[in-house]
Amino acid sequence: QVQLVESGGGLVQAGGSLRLSCAASGRTLFGYFTGWFRQAPGKEREFVATINWRGIVTSSSDSVKGRFTISNDNAKNTVYLQMNSLKPEDTAVYYCAVGSPRNGGDVRLAPAYTFWGQGTQVTVVS
Repeated sequence: QVQLVESGGGLVQAGGSLRLSCAASGRTLFGYFTGWFRQAPGKEREFVATINWRGIVTSSSDSVKGRFTISNDNAKNTVYLQMNSLKPEDTAVYYCAVGSPRNGGDVRLAPAYTFWGQGTQVTVVS
């Protein structure tokens, strides 16, 4: 089992920045990939970005490219999402999730992930 705890969300003005953290416990993230998703009110969960344990960014959404950066710190068993130039449309609950390449599946889709955090709210005001 992997337990995931997100932190770093909050209220920020448009154009500002936030850094989200996803701390994993229960086992190392060695061999896994970790993704960030977000869900705005009334909308479906949306893929943001994913990174493998080697620190290679395997995919990211076009809507955040150039603004959001996913990274990891294996020593801390933590994955980060640095969000810059935030826009009101980035407002959502942000979730991190962990999956295994052994299970297959498209890393941009939720079914590829086995473990999920509880989410952290990000609100961007204009």
